[in-house]
Amino acid sequence: MQPPPIRVCPSFVKWRTIGAVLAAGALTGCAATLTGCAATATGTAATVGRTASGTAAAVGHPSTAQPQPEPKPKPKPSPGPPPPPKPAALPVAPPSAATLPQTSKLPSTTDTAFKNLIHDFWLAVTTGNSDYAQPAFFPEKAYEQVKAIADPDQDWHDRLWDEFALDVAAVRPLIGQDARLLKVIVPGQYAIWVPPGACYNKIGYWHVPGARVVYERGGVTRSFGITSLISWRGDWYVVHLGAYGRNAPVGIVDDAETGPGVPGPPGGC
Repeated sequence: MQPPPIRVCPSFVKWRTIGAVLAAGALTGCAATLTGCAATATGTAATVGRTASGTAAAVGHPSTAQPQPEPKPKPKPSPGPPPPPKPAALPVAPPSAATLPQTSKLPSTTDTAFKNLIHDFWLAVTTGNSDYAQPAFFPEKAYEQVKAIADPDQDWHDRLWDEFALDVAAVRPLIGQDARLLKVIVPGQYAIWVPPGACYNKIGYWHVPGARVVYERGGVTRSFGITSLISWRGDWYVVHLGAYGRNAPVGIVDDAETGPGVPGPPGGC
């Protein structure tokens, strides 16, 4: 017997065809996806390869960059001129001389000791600083030997030196900034030996009054006096600048004049 003929349903054929097409499309899409993945993987591998290659190149070959030159050291500024030396007093005599006995030698006005006295005195009055004149001022230890009074050391400090410092301050405005010392006139004809017993003294010394300090300021010759110079061991020292005494603790200028003035008068101790 012949098998009955198979009847194919047109709708089945249709759906089968559609399914095959869909399946084929799905396979094609998957293949495309796989191809893309392969491409991505290949790209990644290539990137890694290039990176590795670039790293190897960087490690394996020295850099071709030129070394930078070291900065040149900055030149040191040239030193300026040295500061001017500070003024300093000069010794009239060794410090120990004030402790030694007095002598009767008449002092000179041309030796180094007197020139140093004038240097120190002028430095004091031009700066207003009496300390510069300490080597030129009658020594304290010598004064203790000279004076027959209760406390010569106190008298030296509280009267002689204090009054001298006041007188230096009084002279300073007369000198100004541009004064130039011309000379110091010591009237040697008025020099006398003051014996022990006179002027409350227990030993003698040479004394000369009224020396003149002559200077120029602003093109004008001027002068003032040094009231009293006395000796110790053959050297002159200032002991009174402005006056022998005063009624108040003020500085005094002795006989300030235009021109060289007149030395003296004689007398005093």
